[in-house]
Amino acid sequence: MTSDSIHEFRAATPASVIDDLHARLANIRWPDEIPDTDWAYGTDLGYLRSLCESWQTFDWSAVEDRFNLWPQITTEIDGQQVHAIHARSPEPDAMPLVITHGWPGSVVEFLEIIDPLRDPRAHGGDLVDAFHVIVPSIPGYGWSGPTHERGWDVRRVAEAWAVLMDRLGYDRYGAQGGDWGSMISAQLGVVDPDHVAGVHINMVLGLPDDKPLSEAEQADMAASGAFLSEGSAYQQIQGKNPQTLGYGLTDSPVGLAGWIVEKFHHWTHHPDGDLETAVTRDQILANLTMYWVTGTINSSTRLYYESQKAGRFPPFDRVEVPTGIAYFPGEIVTMPESWARNLYNVTHVSRFDRGGHFAAMEEPDLLIDDVRAFFRTLR
Repeated sequence: MTSDSIHEFRAATPASVIDDLHARLANIRWPDEIPDTDWAYGTDLGYLRSLCESWQTFDWSAVEDRFNLWPQITTEIDGQQVHAIHARSPEPDAMPLVITHGWPGSVVEFLEIIDPLRDPRAHGGDLVDAFHVIVPSIPGYGWSGPTHERGWDVRRVAEAWAVLMDRLGYDRYGAQGGDWGSMISAQLGVVDPDHVAGVHINMVLGLPDDKPLSEAEQADMAASGAFLSEGSAYQQIQGKNPQTLGYGLTDSPVGLAGWIVEKFHHWTHHPDGDLETAVTRDQILANLTMYWVTGTINSSTRLYYESQKAGRFPPFDRVEVPTGIAYFPGEIVTMPESWARNLYNVTHVSRFDRGGHFAAMEEPDLLIDDVRAFFRTLR
């Protein structure tokens, strides 16, 4: 058997892993909290208590069943196991599309968009918009398992995706992503431009210039600056001392939940202040459980360390392949369109009045329509 072999995969978590999770959730040692501080100091105690109570009865096997509706594979690339959903379209002329998640997300982010992209006719769409959908787990995340050596930064992941798409038999394909997925997709356009038809991203970076900013752009930059100064402490510890953080998050489900749920609360778009207006409790728990049962929270944070050390957080070469960008109002960093054009060959721009950092979870219909519209110009 060669290292480039492709193996079938089915999600099936041992019952002992779930039993252990439940036992830990039943014996949480809770911290104190100053009354009436809500989320000001971090994850709200009352919300997290309620979430962990729900986690004890959460049906992870039903989530696995949803994934197992689609073919999944594992293969070894550059010494690392890579897991991917490979949901081929029933339409023979469908365009291959590789979709990449971020942190603290996972392939769980895409449960609501895979089938509409794969089979648009079954979801009220047009057959000409069909995609063969490939959704890999980033090395160090989920069913790809932990990384085992240094150097897995965003460029190396992109190079692995180029190998994956070739191994699956695709000569021309598109790429889509948010968060790390936006950077990996952009890097993929850089490292494999002969095969990448276009890149669609929903977290937009850019290179500054001297052009005056509109009032709206000034407001966006102010919000982005506030995030970088007040909301990016996680980047510092994950980029510098991830192993130290990993002990607590790997051993304690409430520690894991507290660390991740804060990001979902702050990064989603919910003007009413209720996180579950943006994403459902089951979506949150499915994502948490993915990290827990695969034991990959520690290795997932290393992507920050490796990418910062490589100088690719986020700088990379200009993306010359056609690029579509989607602006959602709850995004953590929003850079002006002119700055984006300095970094990408922008051929498509959309702006939405709802949705945040986890667009595929929060507003799947908006994201699906925009992905279809962009790639329709490249078929």
